[in-house]
Amino acid sequence: MAIHKALLLAILGCICLGGTVTSARELNDDLSMAAKHENWMAQYGRVYKDTTEKMRRFEVFKANVEFIETFNAQNHKFWLGVNQFADITNDEFRTTNTNKGLKANPMRVLSTGFRYENLSFDALPATMDWRAKGAVTPIKDQGQCGCCWAFSAVAVTEGIVKLKTSKLISLSEQELVDCDVHGEDQGCEGGLMDDAFKFIIKNGGLTMESRYPYTAADGKCKAGSNSAATITGFEDVPANNEGALMKAVANQPVSVAVDGGDMTFQFYSGGVMTGSCGTDLDHGIAAIGYGKTSDGTSFWLMKNSWGTTWGEIGYLRMEKDIADKKGMCGLAMEPSYPTK
Repeated sequence: MAIHKALLLAILGCICLGGTVTSARELNDDLSMAAKHENWMAQYGRVYKDTTEKMRRFEVFKANVEFIETFNAQNHKFWLGVNQFADITNDEFRTTNTNKGLKANPMRVLSTGFRYENLSFDALPATMDWRAKGAVTPIKDQGQCGCCWAFSAVAVTEGIVKLKTSKLISLSEQELVDCDVHGEDQGCEGGLMDDAFKFIIKNGGLTMESRYPYTAADGKCKAGSNSAATITGFEDVPANNEGALMKAVANQPVSVAVDGGDMTFQFYSGGVMTGSCGTDLDHGIAAIGYGKTSDGTSFWLMKNSWGTTWGEIGYLRMEKDIADKKGMCGLAMEPSYPTK
């Protein structure tokens, strides 16, 4: 694809300003990066309002691509990719794609029971993938709305409904976004999975996604929606206990809160996420399985809500059973699941 003339001229102008001496190689690198940006824009349908905005986004894109390439040149068990978030800064990413209202809660009141407490680890399957058992709907995309809490809660509700009724029904996140607004949950401004479960119980269930489709924006509650699936309660997994989380995930998909705001999370493309990670919980996902790679690395299998162009076609693997009791990115801090 031909490089946009205005962008090309702007790049050349930046190179020449101030009498800077720029090598032919540096010039070629910038032109090559501009071509990558053009191709990326075409792939993701990105359009900018003017040349100034395009140049600003190009500089962000360039910095992000350089970060990704530097990271991938190192010895990691996972790799990054140039995805739909490549022209936004990490601060912008945190603002639009993580959950403003989901934070670690030291005063969290746990539910009264954990039904899997007395299960023997010897009785658990060595690997689990709820996709293979038909309990996971296709990957969804929350867009620029901070309602990951709704997608996490809906994903695990879909799972338990399938396990109890043999019917996999895609349920409405938008109903939670629009109607669950009288407590902690506040639509695109953030929320908590446990509070979503409370709403679903009080509401008498959730309707099908096809009846109440997702809009990626706060809307007016459509009262009287027909309930397609119900739950009777929810339970919290004992905090900071990956063993307890494994017992739960062996039996059903589980909602998990993580610190999903750093750049490795933003550009995760595949492999098992390992290494240092924060525990400032700001993103809700769903643990839908676990396993071990050929090199012996144990992992959790997670369903995310950022579309199929992120991660492993929308899914994520995170290292399991690490030394930190909080788990990778805090995944063991506040897991919970609905009951039926």
